[in-house]
Amino acid sequence: MAELNSFVDYFRAKYGARMQKVVVDAGFTCPNRDGNKGTGGCSFCLNNAFHPNYCTPDKPIHQQIDEGIEFHRVRYRHAQRYIAYFQPYSNTYAPVERLKELYAEALSHPLIEGLVIGTRPDCIDEEKLDLLQSIQEGTFTTKTKRGGGFAPGLAEKERVEAFSANFAPGLAEKERVGAFSGIESTAAEEIVGKKIVIVEYGIESCYDRTLERIGRGHDFECARRAVDMTAKRGLTQCAHFIFGLPGESLREMMDEADIINTLPITSVKFHQLQIIKGTRMEEEYRTKRQDFHEFTLDGYLDFMAEFIPRLRSDIYIDRFASEVPPRYLSPLQKGWGLIRYQELLAMLRQRMSASDQTAP
Repeated sequence: MAELNSFVDYFRAKYGARMQKVVVDAGFTCPNRDGNKGTGGCSFCLNNAFHPNYCTPDKPIHQQIDEGIEFHRVRYRHAQRYIAYFQPYSNTYAPVERLKELYAEALSHPLIEGLVIGTRPDCIDEEKLDLLQSIQEGTFTTKTKRGGGFAPGLAEKERVEAFSANFAPGLAEKERVGAFSGIESTAAEEIVGKKIVIVEYGIESCYDRTLERIGRGHDFECARRAVDMTAKRGLTQCAHFIFGLPGESLREMMDEADIINTLPITSVKFHQLQIIKGTRMEEEYRTKRQDFHEFTLDGYLDFMAEFIPRLRSDIYIDRFASEVPPRYLSPLQKGWGLIRYQELLAMLRQRMSASDQTAP
């Protein structure tokens, strides 16, 4: 019998409860935007269309987490355990010391039990994976200020004056401030403890010609290397793929199941291509529509009902379809209407069950 192994089931089996992801925007960019490999991002991408409004990089991470938890307590009333999801852009695209600061801030929230790190295969290396492994294994440390510094009951200016009068009367003002700051920054290293770590890689396609056409900036071999390095550290990882990218036939998309099966991944997220307003993909769709395989709702459900059973039995499905707020969708593409993911999931399960019953 064909089964859909939900990633929710994975969490329940491994941790005894559903883990609700709380999106965090830490202000990252990506090499396809900052000029390293390109500008403007991949041809299909408008990041604002893919993450909730409560998370914006101008807010502290703790505030984003608090607001995200409040948001999910309304939508998912039974959620009790939370993971910080660093989602927008490439969340390993920074020096390791900066990553340590951002991850530590999220992990210091009392309700956060781990991290999901969304990134690109070309934004990972051994040092960054060592960092993520240390978080999972409980050897990651953060620096915390000891006590309240010198004379914590006084205002900062008064504390500087009291410090200099008692301990550094012969120093000039600039030197006194510097010496005072040294006292204030005395810190202790604290071990965070074992946390959940999941790495999500946007791979998008198994075909190099497609990756080049959408301006991805890396080939499939780069994705394979990243996934292999991550697996060697025992980290849970999820791979993203898009169905309906220009130039790919239905048969080629179906054959990707065999390629995905060769990757040492835990879960997958599949997305039907949705054309977003203002992207380069919208213009390509306008002028070369014949290059796109367009899925109707029934057509996509039929495709997934055949595709999912071809996957290895130990691969979990985190998502099989994407949701984008209607205001971001191009009027050029006929969508499926306002069908929520849970409804789509119920339709797919029914489709897969019916397929089993009618199979010879």
